[in-house]
Amino acid sequence: MALDRNPAPNDLSAFWMPFTANRQFKQAPRMFVAAEGMHYTTDDGRQVLDGTAGLWCCNAGHRRPKIVEAIQAQAAELDYAPAFQMGHPKAFELASAVRDMAPEPFEHVFFTNSGSESVETALKIALAYHRARGEGQRTRLIGRERGYHGVNFGGISVGGIVNNRKVFGTLLNGVDHLPATHLTENAMTRGQPEHGAHLADELERICALHGGETIAAVIVEPMAGSTGVLLPPKGYLERLREICTRHGILLIFDEVITGFGRLGSSFAAEHFGVMPDLITCAKGLTNGVIPMGAVLATGQIHDAFMTGPEHMIELFHGYTYSGNPIASAAGLATLETYREEGLFQRAADLAPYWEDALHSLADCRHVVELRNMGLIGAIELEPIAGAPTKRAFSAFLDAYDKGCLIRTTGDIIALSPPLIIEKPHVDQLVGTLRDVLNALD
Repeated sequence: MALDRNPAPNDLSAFWMPFTANRQFKQAPRMFVAAEGMHYTTDDGRQVLDGTAGLWCCNAGHRRPKIVEAIQAQAAELDYAPAFQMGHPKAFELASAVRDMAPEPFEHVFFTNSGSESVETALKIALAYHRARGEGQRTRLIGRERGYHGVNFGGISVGGIVNNRKVFGTLLNGVDHLPATHLTENAMTRGQPEHGAHLADELERICALHGGETIAAVIVEPMAGSTGVLLPPKGYLERLREICTRHGILLIFDEVITGFGRLGSSFAAEHFGVMPDLITCAKGLTNGVIPMGAVLATGQIHDAFMTGPEHMIELFHGYTYSGNPIASAAGLATLETYREEGLFQRAADLAPYWEDALHSLADCRHVVELRNMGLIGAIELEPIAGAPTKRAFSAFLDAYDKGCLIRTTGDIIALSPPLIIEKPHVDQLVGTLRDVLNALD
């Protein structure tokens, strides 16, 4: 009996969908049933160009043979192994591969299952690190307005997106925030903006307010993605690094989005030439195929825990699925795919064409700002008075009907295509968006 390639769910009510207008969706569902390369296939047989790499995660495109084969082989050999006091070879192989791909200061990898868990892990490592060194008074955490660090309590506490925070109580104590890096004078900038390095000096004010000796860590996205692609001004990250070093504060880069080639380098730390103390990652680690995240730590941080009796657990933290065998196999195959196909360099080479194409939309209706870096872009729209987010959501629906998947956050269209994108795909995506934008009310 042949399998139905386009199954229709028999009941949409059971699934409470994340970050979704559930009532709107279930009135007119948008269902994907297959994917390959740069395209999704809908349940009615249409091809939809993926302009977002899924959710910033399918960096190598869809249904890549090496990754599929690795998952199938691993599931047939070892489906699960406990991560506490036991191990399996592929987790160690993947940790070594990630270490070798990362910038030089990073020597150790702690596996998680998502970007949110990576953030929680990095925050806990930072707090425990200071305590291990005899500075247990360092308990404060500093995030940034408009920052996105996942949806667990630590992440939304240091995060700065109001709708992710406002209905969930008082969150963690001892958290403060730097201002966002978005300045109106940087509108329509190509790449890294000129103005705004001084915003990092707000960390000095926070240190003066609380005492720098009470602060454990500062966490920022090198490039803030989910809030609408906010780029670091020239000199900003360097200044943050200087201030953190002066006050003995750990600097955490949340690279869940920017890790694994999105800016044309392995990590944004490498791209900007600024080294934090911890890096969080996920998404592109397994090409979005299987949930997995990681925290990269320097030898200095790792070694601070390696004291006391050798039979004792050094860090009381971890997850049932840390370094899961099938996820590890997917990660190894993903990194091999990136390397064999030169996808990071490919992204860097295509970035100028992407930039020119994106900025060709400057004259479209309701466009108030454009931002880009690597293979990332943002189109900020003027909101409809009294109906924020509606204009961008209308653009999302129209683009989907016209065969392109885009992502919206507020009234900002965010684009982050798979790194395998070719110039004709860029032309199709931007041409479709031109038609969509010029038809908007």
